[in-house]
Amino acid sequence: MTKNQMAPAANPVPSFWNADPRPLDDFRSTEDLPSEIDILIIGSGIAGVGTAYHLLQDSSFKASIAILEARKPVSGATGRNGGHVKPDGFLNVPRTAKIYGAAAAAELAKFEAAHVYAVKDLVEREGLDCDFNVTRALDVFLDPGHAKQTEEAYRELVKTNVVDLHDIAFTSKKDAERVSGVKGAQCCFSYTAAHLWPSKMIHQLLQLLLDKGVKLYSHTPVSSVSPTPDNNGAWTVTTPRGVIKARKIIYATNGYTSNLLPEYSRCIVPIRGIACHISSPKGTDTPHLVNTYGIRFDARNNDYLIPRPDGSIIVGGARQRFWHNKERWYGTIRDDELVDEAVSYFDDYMQRHFRGWENSGAKVESIWTGIMGYSGDFMPHVGEIPDKPGQFIIAGFTGHGMPQILLSSKGMAAMVRDGVAFENSGLPRIFKTTKARISSKRNLMEESLESLWKTGRESKL
Repeated sequence: MTKNQMAPAANPVPSFWNADPRPLDDFRSTEDLPSEIDILIIGSGIAGVGTAYHLLQDSSFKASIAILEARKPVSGATGRNGGHVKPDGFLNVPRTAKIYGAAAAAELAKFEAAHVYAVKDLVEREGLDCDFNVTRALDVFLDPGHAKQTEEAYRELVKTNVVDLHDIAFTSKKDAERVSGVKGAQCCFSYTAAHLWPSKMIHQLLQLLLDKGVKLYSHTPVSSVSPTPDNNGAWTVTTPRGVIKARKIIYATNGYTSNLLPEYSRCIVPIRGIACHISSPKGTDTPHLVNTYGIRFDARNNDYLIPRPDGSIIVGGARQRFWHNKERWYGTIRDDELVDEAVSYFDDYMQRHFRGWENSGAKVESIWTGIMGYSGDFMPHVGEIPDKPGQFIIAGFTGHGMPQILLSSKGMAAMVRDGVAFENSGLPRIFKTTKARISSKRNLMEESLESLWKTGRESKL
């Protein structure tokens, strides 16, 4: 795709999270854009808003801050995801250790685990009404071979003590279906996680920021940023509504990053996913799920699921229906249309997979797509952009942002506000954006999928 084709689609399919109008949907702090700003944040999801929030945690910090959003606030991945704060404390640790070393894998696992309580602390400290619940996640494995392989890898982690596994509980096939409630479970793992209404949380944080003087401009897409700063060190940011001179810029643009930073086109690729909201008719005898889920059909295909407080369900995935067709999801920003092949996948989903739901009458109430930013080496890009002093990036979270972004935004704020070096920011070392990562010709995601794309066949699971 060309640069202009990577801009957010104008009319995305409404998600369950954002179906109802919100006060900030069309909000602009002033009729005209400010001509100058100290810190300009591009993107109003959890990365951009979280960074602004942490910038202002130092009450002595007096810089002017503006947030630009191409569409309605929180209309990107944060307003379209699964609502799942689900750290990875074991599943991808062997892969991370193989690529980056055991110490880096342990650092990442610890960082992700801290997010459950970091989000909890934020919600409670600011009194945010966003249906936040701490619970246990269940990773349920349905393929016998994959289950055996995962159990063996877990046992090896226990032996080598690479990461802290004290919060992870393993259940073998003997009890897996009963413990998880998932039909055909071969084994399962449980650990601490959380679920919430992400866009509610971020809209409320945005209002707090506006009350403190941060400026917000919705429906204000950035079309370009000058290749070099002016004599005063400011960057020229052009939008259809005018030009802003910014001393510092933070790109919280995730899947849309290459639209403004073409050097990232190989290392942060937009990926389209699909999710839905399932509910049961009132009065039916429907089991109430208390856990969140990752349902793993094999090493490549998995679904994610959270229960809502009202008993309804959010579930996404359906990879086996469309991942074999690269053009349908890889490198696209079209969240203004559904992935047609996947729509029927969620019909009778709960009845098929969960014990006790056979007569629930559960059905899909709404379905939507969303754009994620997948990193070519599986790690997000965070920090100052090489050769662009005063420009920073926090993007490329590979569909795994909820257990990574909030504390990443805290580290980002320290770098931007205080000039803290990345190495002292508290962020995992493998998150740092570097020339080597940006210029790498390899894309591990593409390499892992080449065989699937060559066959072009739908998975039969």
